[in-house]
Amino acid sequence: MKITLPDGSEIRVDGQSGSFEVSLSLVQDNAEAGIHVIRLVLQAPAPAVPPVLSMKWSRAAVDVQGLWHPSVERSRALIPDWWQGFASRAASSAPVISLYGNRGNNVLTFACSDVLHPVELHAGLHEETSCFHCSVTLCAEPRPPVDHLEVVLRLDTRSCPYYEALRGVGEWWAGLPGCEPSPVPEAAREPMYSTWYSFHQQLEPEAVEAECALAAALGCQTVIVDDGWQTSDETRGYAYCGDWRVSADKIPDLKAHVASIHNLGMKFMLWYAVPFIGKHSEAWARFRDQLLYVNDEMGAGVVDPRYPEVREYLTGIYEQAVRYWDLDGFKLDFIDSFYAVKDSPPGKGAGQDTASVPEAVDKLLSGIISRLRRLKPDILIEFRQNYIGPLMRKYGNMFRAGDCPNDAVQNRMKTIDIRLICGSTPAHADMLMWNPQETPAAAALQFINVLFSVPQISVRLDRLPQEHAAMLAFWLTFWREHREVLLNGRLEPLQPELLYPLIIARTAQQWVIAAYLDMVIPLSGDLPDRVQVVNGTLLTRLVLELDREPGPLDIKVRDCQGTVTAEYKMNWNSRVYALEVPPAGVITLQPVHGRGHE
Repeated sequence: MKITLPDGSEIRVDGQSGSFEVSLSLVQDNAEAGIHVIRLVLQAPAPAVPPVLSMKWSRAAVDVQGLWHPSVERSRALIPDWWQGFASRAASSAPVISLYGNRGNNVLTFACSDVLHPVELHAGLHEETSCFHCSVTLCAEPRPPVDHLEVVLRLDTRSCPYYEALRGVGEWWAGLPGCEPSPVPEAAREPMYSTWYSFHQQLEPEAVEAECALAAALGCQTVIVDDGWQTSDETRGYAYCGDWRVSADKIPDLKAHVASIHNLGMKFMLWYAVPFIGKHSEAWARFRDQLLYVNDEMGAGVVDPRYPEVREYLTGIYEQAVRYWDLDGFKLDFIDSFYAVKDSPPGKGAGQDTASVPEAVDKLLSGIISRLRRLKPDILIEFRQNYIGPLMRKYGNMFRAGDCPNDAVQNRMKTIDIRLICGSTPAHADMLMWNPQETPAAAALQFINVLFSVPQISVRLDRLPQEHAAMLAFWLTFWREHREVLLNGRLEPLQPELLYPLIIARTAQQWVIAAYLDMVIPLSGDLPDRVQVVNGTLLTRLVLELDREPGPLDIKVRDCQGTVTAEYKMNWNSRVYALEVPPAGVITLQPVHGRGHE
C-alpha cells in the first residue's frame, strides 16, 4: 500500500498486516509550507496482536549535513541505512528525526504521533542512490491485542531553520489528545541547589541547611536532596531502595529538616528511584514476584507497574511524603527503567489490569501527579534525560540534562537538545560542579555553557574560594536578571553538528548571545535596546559582525566576576569588530537611544 504526495514522493507501508485492514491517507497537505500529515489506520474484526508495520519513503541526500534525534548524543553524523534506527517510547526519548543542511536549514524533519508505545525511526543513507531511506516502524515490540490502531506521521520539508522545524513538532505534540503539558510552577524556573555532587550519600542535615542558607543568599529557590537520605549504606547501588523510610543515622527528623529549609525561604524536593525494589529492602519479599526484571549489578529489581497493587504502593509513598514531611516536589528518577524485557509475553498476566508496560507507566504517573496536585497544586516534578518526550511533559514540569559531571560542553549539548522540543517545560542543567583549583574563569564556563537553561548548583559553597564565590554570585545574578530572554526568548542554537558553538536568545527588547568558540558572531538586523554577548571561551576577544550601521553604541565590558574592565562609546558601521573581553566575561552593547531601558 502506498500514497503519492503532491511533491511526487511516495509513502508506502511494509509488513504483513495479518487480520488487520490497513489504510493510508493524506489528511493534511500544506504543500506551500512544506508540511504533510499522513494517517495510518489498522482495523481488525476482533482484537489481535498488531503486526510490525513500517511507513517508508526516500529523500535525496541534497544539502544534508547532519542528523538530529533527541538521544543522538555527541555524534550528529549521518548513518547508513543498514544501521539500527532510533527507538523511543513514553519514558525514553521521542519519535522525531531532523535532517539539516550546512546553514542549519531544515531539509526533512519527521515525527510520529505515537508517543506512548515503542516506535523506531530511521533515516539512513543508501549508498547506491545517495538517498535517505526513511521509516517509522510501529509495534517494534509486542503490544497487547487491539482491534483498532491509528498513527499519524508528520513530514516537514520547509526551508526554515532546523530549530523552527523542531519547535513546530513540539507544538504539534502538545496539541495531541493526552499530551497536554503540565502547568509550570514559578519555582521550576528559578535556580536550585542540589546535594548530589556536593554531598553524594553523605548527608548531614546541619551541613545541608548551612549550604542552603548560602544558596538562598545567591538566589536559589529550591533544594533537591538526592540519594542517601533513605539508607545508611554509602556504597552506591540501589539494594536498599524500595521502603523509602528515612535513615535515622542520616536525618533524625526529616520533617524538622524540611521546616528549617522552608524557614530559609526555599522549597524542598526529595529524590526517589521510582522503579527499584532493592534486595535488602522489606519491600523485596512483597514484590519479588511482581518485577519486570532484576539488575544484579544494582542489587535491585524493577517493579512491574502493570499490577494495580504496585502502582498504589508507589503512589501512596509519595502522597504520604507530602503529607508527613511537607515536601514541595520530587526528583523521580529512573523512569526509563520501566520496560518489558525481550521475549516478554504480550498477554495480560494474573493480577495485572493491562498487558502494556507503557500504558501501565502512563497510569502510574497520571495517578501520582493527580493525587499529588490535590495536596499541592504547584508540586514540582523533575524528570531526567532521556525521559523528556511529549508524554512526559504531561507529568513533569522540569526536564534535567542527563548526568555529565564537570563536563561543560556535554551539559550545553544536553540542555539545548532538551530545549529544542520541550516547549514551555523548563530545561534544567545537570548539576554544576568544578574543581576548586580551577581559575575563576575556567569554573565560570560550567555556568556559561548552560546559560539557556535553569542552573542547578552542586558545589560546597562553604568551601568555595572567594574568587569562585564572586564568580558564581555574578553569573547567578546575570541569569536571574536576563531569565525572561534566556528561557522565553526565541532560541537559536546554531551549528548543531558542532554542538551549538553559538546560541542566541532574542526578545524585542534584548538579545543574549553566547559564543563557545573563537568565531565571527553575526549581529544581523536592527539592534534591540540591549545586546549581551557572553564570552564562553578562555580567549580574550569577541569578533562581532554588523550588517548595518547602528550608530553610536555604549559598550560595557565585565569579567567573570562582574567587575567592569572597560566602558566606552563607539560609532559602529557595518563591518567586523574585534573587541577585547576577559575570559568568561561579557560585553553589553546598548544603542545610545536605548539608555532609558537600563
